[in-house]
Amino acid sequence: MSTSREAAPARLVLDTNVWLDWLVFDDPGIARLKAAVAGSHARIYIDGACLAEMARVLGYRLLDEPLDAAAQAAHRAACLRIACLLEEQERRSTAAAAVRLPACRDPDDQKFLELARDCRADALLTKDRALLELTRHRGRPLPFRIVTPDRYTG
Repeated sequence: MSTSREAAPARLVLDTNVWLDWLVFDDPGIARLKAAVAGSHARIYIDGACLAEMARVLGYRLLDEPLDAAAQAAHRAACLRIACLLEEQERRSTAAAAVRLPACRDPDDQKFLELARDCRADALLTKDRALLELTRHRGRPLPFRIVTPDRYTG
């Protein structure tokens, strides 16, 4: 009988482009992330605002032609199978919401910071420059890391 405790899964937030790499492009750069989730070493969170952005972006011309409605629906469904949906009532009930965040240069990316804070994420995975610039933020330290998927180590 083992007396050691298993570590809790890492809590992660993915920006829309990382989700696209996972769901649409099957980018090998996120293989480690996929393995961490499959092995229950990581748990991904999403909320309504981030899900709505992903649904909108799935309608863009991502490949040689736009994804049809069935493919878009399948990708959204896969996202919801993979991620834990942070409901608004959970967000209001968490003390994490009191943590002040820096303003992202791109206001459309602020929702990822807020989700990472509110779900008590360990890391926000992104390739977005505006979000990555915040790793050099000189104010109060963020309660989570901001890293590219290839630099995520768990």
